[in-house]
Parts: sequence; structure tokens; C-alpha cells
Amino acid sequence: MNSIKNCAGKPVLLKMVAIIQENKEYLGEVDRLIGDGDHGMNMNKGFTMFCDQIREKDIDFTEGLNDLGNLLFSQIGGFMGPVYGALFMGMAETGEKFDIIDLYNFAAMLDAGLKNLQEVVQASVGEKTLIDTLMPANEAVQKAAKDGSSFAKALRDMKAAAEAGRDFTKGLAAKFGRSSRLGERSRGVPDTGSVSCCLILCAMADGIIEQLGE
Repeated sequence: MNSIKNCAGKPVLLKMVAIIQENKEYLGEVDRLIGDGDHGMNMNKGFTMFCDQIREKDIDFTEGLNDLGNLLFSQIGGFMGPVYGALFMGMAETGEKFDIIDLYNFAAMLDAGLKNLQEVVQASVGEKTLIDTLMPANEAVQKAAKDGSSFAKALRDMKAAAEAGRDFTKGLAAKFGRSSRLGERSRGVPDTGSVSCCLILCAMADGIIEQLGE
């Protein structure tokens, strides 16, 4: 199988929730090193609220992404609520017309999410933000679609690129947010947004791969 049904995507959403809940403390620890320490708490709050909303509902994958994005955008404080809101709502807007999500449709969704996010975050690769994770992940998916790879292989490539992007931020000096005040002292610690973005993308990939039966 090389696609999933949009209407069968709730387990993917729940996998995304679980990874944030499981890593709440870790995200807080990373954020405390160069930020204000509330990233794990805020992300866990938003994703848990979303989980409570959909627990008893039948919900499409893209409908869930839109609901999650709206919730994070409107109810979660700090910078990351609007950032992830833009990403998920951008993906959902492009994906809502798809009954089936295959590699090409997923590639279109991820690219749209990135472009929507870039209207909020005026950052480029190398500036120690979640763009350092998301951009290479998106590039890996676009390349896989162009090369005619299987959906599962594309998702594994996306995970590898996201992890490499996350690790890349350790050697960078922050230029955005609270951590930018540390300048050179922010080197040696990964960007917290890049870490949470990697967790989310990997959970999303694993959830879809499970639905593909691979």
C-alpha cells in the first residue's frame, strides 16, 4: 500500500500527541538552557487539549491538523503557538481536498505548511530555528516525490533529514527569540523548536508508515 485514507488518519494525530506528552520534560530541559524553559509545558498543554477534543470523535487527518493548528495559534502562549499553528493549518488547507494521502499529496501539504510558516518566521537555514529541521525535511520529501520513491521510503528520508537538521542547530548561534540574547553562548545546545519539530515530524512519519503497513 502506498497511500492512506485521509479519514483513517486519527492514529497519526494521536501519535503526534503522544510524542509531545512523552517528551514534555525533555523539551523543558532543553529550553531552560537557552530560553525561558516553558516550551515543553506549552506544547504539552496544547497537544493534550487537542487530544481531549478529539478523543471521542471520528476525525480526518487534515481536519485534525487544522483543529490542532487553530488551537495552538489561539490558545497557546509564546512564539511557538502561532508557529505551529501556521504549519499545521497550511498543511490542512492544502490537504483538505484529498480523500487519499499518497506521497505526492503529502509533499504538497508539507510544502504548503512550510510556506505558510515562513510568513510568520522570517528565518533561513542556519539561524537556529525550527526551519533548520523543517526545511531539509521538506526538501527530502520533495526529492523523493520527484524520484518516484515509495511513500514509506520518503517518510524515512524525511525523518533522517529532520534529525540531521535538529543536530545541526547545536553548532549554531541563535539569532531569533530569547536565546538570541546569549549570542555565541547559545552554541552547543540544540534549538528547542527544532527539537520539537523533529519529534512531531518523526511521529507523523511513524504513524503514516504504520498505516501503510510497512
